[in-house]
Amino acid sequence: MDILNFPKFNILSICENEFEFLIQMVTNSPPLACPHCGCIANLYKHDSREQICMDLPLHGKRVSLLIKRQRYCCRDCNRTFWEHLDHTIDKKRNCTKRLLSYIETQSIERTFVSISEDVGLHEKTIRNIFGDYINRLRETHRYETPNWLGIDEIHIIKPRCVLTNIEECTLLDVLPNRNKETVADYLLSLPNRGQIRYVTMDMWQPYKDAVRAVLPKALIIVDKFHVVRMANQALETIRKQILEGLSPKERRGLMPGRFILLKRDIELTEKDRITLDLWRKNHPSLVTAYNLKELYLDIWECDNRQTAFLKYNEWKAKVPTDLQTAFEPLTKAMKNWEEEIFAYFDHRIPDAYTESLISLIRVINRLRRGYSFEALSAKILFTEGLRKQCKPKYQRRIDSYHLREGNFPMFNKPAIEVVREPEEIIFLGIDFPTLIDKLEKDEL
Repeated sequence: MDILNFPKFNILSICENEFEFLIQMVTNSPPLACPHCGCIANLYKHDSREQICMDLPLHGKRVSLLIKRQRYCCRDCNRTFWEHLDHTIDKKRNCTKRLLSYIETQSIERTFVSISEDVGLHEKTIRNIFGDYINRLRETHRYETPNWLGIDEIHIIKPRCVLTNIEECTLLDVLPNRNKETVADYLLSLPNRGQIRYVTMDMWQPYKDAVRAVLPKALIIVDKFHVVRMANQALETIRKQILEGLSPKERRGLMPGRFILLKRDIELTEKDRITLDLWRKNHPSLVTAYNLKELYLDIWECDNRQTAFLKYNEWKAKVPTDLQTAFEPLTKAMKNWEEEIFAYFDHRIPDAYTESLISLIRVINRLRRGYSFEALSAKILFTEGLRKQCKPKYQRRIDSYHLREGNFPMFNKPAIEVVREPEEIIFLGIDFPTLIDKLEKDEL
């Protein structure tokens, strides 16, 4: 009985122990011609050897195949060769092709150690198979180049560069680092990269340098999220400075301060306002800093660049001398990235994209422990069912000689040849909402 379903092999014996099957096999289809000279039916057996390779687990046990491999010699050219097993055995690794395929799919969902124990191959071999598989997937998983490209970062062990399609709210790729060379190489690999009109990014100089080098015509825009959070960070710095000079009893009065200060003025409850009034008497600089933060956030509600620029200069003049150090990172960033920051008011980034990216960063930061970068990025980029796609409309092709009712009134309808072109699926990237949902449900 052929329990392996290998039609080109005959099973000679089966041995079984507690952990695995050892199956001795021999091929049943000898070569018909010499691969060197092409001579037919002039071969003779010259030598043989036994080769062990691993196959898919069977009945919960590992499977080792002991294959008797024959060597032949050609009488015409007097050269020898081993019979080919390429139809079943992988050339590069000591396993069957179907086991290799099994390891590739399982390596995205399971740890390398568990797969190694399951199939009987070394963990390093599993890791190498995974690496080759991911490289192959990266070559085949190509997404439509967006008009509006987003460049941001996610912390997976260390900061990694994230490429996104802002208009479609999708993830394009996760790069191993955020160096200028890495980002530039990715941009150079994009097909039709000249169609990228806008690039949104964090205030990280290597991103800017890479875009300027590869996409000189693209307009760079800084998302307001990256700037606004610096105002909150300045406020938090002032709160911590005040806490350092207080007694333990006095500190308890500022314990809920961080959560109140993060709220917008319109979101404050009656209890929060009473707390702020109390702080205004005891810690006036903290309330001043909160008001400055609120005034700064109001700038981002302006309708145009000019109004926003004037309001920012007015806001900057209101920062007291004793608070300028805390707000210095913000004012310095506004100076160094002035053109890119105020470009936001001419080309506003959709709120849905920003909120989705923030949610994704939070979820991944929460789940990153226990995953290597390669494994987590593979789960994100290559899990089935996450890719967003669109189907182009059918194109209608008309004959070169148009038949119109005006020219041929005897016909009720114009004679038009409609040709349906082959349907092509365009992939736009990894859909943010679907990805976040699966990560939160631990389905990846």
